Amino acid sequence: MATAFYDSLRPLFRPKSIAILGASEEPGRIGGRPVQYLKDFGFDGKIYPVNPNRETIQGLPAYASIKDIKGPVDQAIMAVPARFAIEVAEECAAKGVKSIVAFTSGFAEMNEEGQAMQQRLTEIANESGMRILGPNCLGIFSGRDGAFSTFSSSIEMGRPREGNVGIASQSGAFGAHIFSLARERGVGFSYWATTGNECDVAFADCVRFMAEDDGTDVILGYMEGCRDVERLYDAFEYAHAQKKPIVMMKVGNSDIGAHAAASHTASLAGSDDVYEAVFRRFNVYRARTARELVDIGYACSFGQYPKGNRLGIVTISGGAGVLMADAAAEVDLDVAPMPEKTQKKLKELIPFAGTRNPVDTTASFYNDWSLLTKNFDAMLSEGNYDSIASFFTSFAYSDGLTQNTIDAIKPIREKFPDRPMALSIFGKPDNLRKFEADGILAFEDPAETIYALAALNRLRIGFEKALPKPPAIPAKTPKMPAKTLNEYEAKRLMKRAGIPSGKENLVQSASDAAAAAAKIGFPVVMKIVSPDILHKTEIGGVKLNLDSQAAVRKAYNEIIANAKKAAPNAKIDGVLVAQMVKGGVETILGTFTDPTFGPVVMFGLGGIFAEVLKDVTFRVAPFGVREASQMIQEIKGSAMLKGARGAPPADVQVLAKALSALSIFAVANADRLESIDINPFLVLEKGKGGVALDALLVPRQG
Repeated sequence: MATAFYDSLRPLFRPKSIAILGASEEPGRIGGRPVQYLKDFGFDGKIYPVNPNRETIQGLPAYASIKDIKGPVDQAIMAVPARFAIEVAEECAAKGVKSIVAFTSGFAEMNEEGQAMQQRLTEIANESGMRILGPNCLGIFSGRDGAFSTFSSSIEMGRPREGNVGIASQSGAFGAHIFSLARERGVGFSYWATTGNECDVAFADCVRFMAEDDGTDVILGYMEGCRDVERLYDAFEYAHAQKKPIVMMKVGNSDIGAHAAASHTASLAGSDDVYEAVFRRFNVYRARTARELVDIGYACSFGQYPKGNRLGIVTISGGAGVLMADAAAEVDLDVAPMPEKTQKKLKELIPFAGTRNPVDTTASFYNDWSLLTKNFDAMLSEGNYDSIASFFTSFAYSDGLTQNTIDAIKPIREKFPDRPMALSIFGKPDNLRKFEADGILAFEDPAETIYALAALNRLRIGFEKALPKPPAIPAKTPKMPAKTLNEYEAKRLMKRAGIPSGKENLVQSASDAAAAAAKIGFPVVMKIVSPDILHKTEIGGVKLNLDSQAAVRKAYNEIIANAKKAAPNAKIDGVLVAQMVKGGVETILGTFTDPTFGPVVMFGLGGIFAEVLKDVTFRVAPFGVREASQMIQEIKGSAMLKGARGAPPADVQVLAKALSALSIFAVANADRLESIDINPFLVLEKGKGGVALDALLVPRQG
């Protein structure tokens, strides 16, 4: 049953009557193209051209005003100058029009006057319940209804093939580019929508509608930014619940805030990292190029997903087989060898064949096409691979080779209907469509063939898992005080929040330092504590491995002297005497405030891993221990925590709990906290916990 949300957008996506405001007799004009498209592509509803200066438009009766149309209007296309837009929108609302597709530009993208006009459009939509797409958009179409409400020239090559792929794009021109690439790829479409300035209907709304739509199985998206996080989350969550893959292309970066220089965490991140984390959370596949976006969407449209990551490769070229095996290794597909007995059987069939996996059939099957059938059968029946990739180069240019290959593979396709089969093959589009009709994917590039199968496997794994549920924020979560905290205060607060720290004390004299060290136990470390000195080591404000009271007294005096010399006006709170913890793995835990998504947590290994290699990962807060554990696994250096080169495994459970606790604290204090750096957080041997060795909390300004 359709939800109220779906019903509110149905007149926009599937209208039964369309009025074109500013309709033109000339098909090449903005107001003329949708009239032509609706006529030529068989729109089965009412078409109402509106133009006060003409009696007919492109052979249809014209109306002087929207008010003159007698029947109901589901959708009005606004192709009038911006100066008339508000008046026209108000007339549409008064008429009871259910939706507007606003081609008109000259709004918030222009100036303050345009912003005010756009705000008025938003108000009209909210007051009337009429949904508005745009303004400044390229339009929308429904593949199944012939409702082509767009002026894009990409439609001029003829009515697109109906299918199960929907496209939502914040950019009109690039949305048209994606559509054109997908069309050439043989993709069939349910919907295509461009959102423009998003005065009412947002990109997320289009995704949610397609996720709810019975005729859409795959959603391709192009994003430049997000205006409403909750709507985006809702759309992604709904699509995941329906097991509908979203393949996304996200472009653009934004400043993450004024405190990037003060916060080490913030300096390591960009807004793109945050979007990446959001996509990962909701099992959204991130495409880096338009071609990848289309290829993965195309693969998903077949609705076949591998049951696992075991990949069989059949090729007529040994070199192509090696290339495909290399690509598989990049994306964690298992090119496991064929069973020995099966290899022996295949050698008897083709003595010169490579039989391990990849299986190189050579050109022998040209003389006996049943050999190809037997190779495929052996790989799936005895090799038990979850998917098959094959290389047949330019076979599709030949009608004969195309048919022979189809005839050889088809029995295996029917025998194993649940195993995805993908060919690296190119040639005539009509011949490629023949393979696709039998459920066989076709790609030009051998590596792209492998990447597509890997994407299908990754999406399948994501759909098998429940989405992580953000934890509740306990009422007892400590609050950040309205002042700048020194290191000692910051670590005490973090300890209350669930991030452990070692034994330590803040002192203001050499004798107190010696007494504190004796109580903590030697060796100790000593550090200057000052809100005005952030880089302690550089000014001689840190002393390590102090093993006696005499050494501690001397170190105290030297630290104070060094601080006063380097920063004579700095406020000095004292010197921190802390337990000297040895061993373990240094990590960085941090948070920063993203302008779109709010508090974000970063994790990475310490030292060169974070500073140079940028081996870090991110999550939007809050999240639980399960998600934190996944976070830890994502960095390339995670092997260090598992016990690399004979070292004992680290206490990753304590680390995961600390990350989750940090995410909860960040959300609970989002109104007063800009960022946190816990650097380093030392993860000790399994069973021995972890220790925050330093902490910096940057309060929100203003």
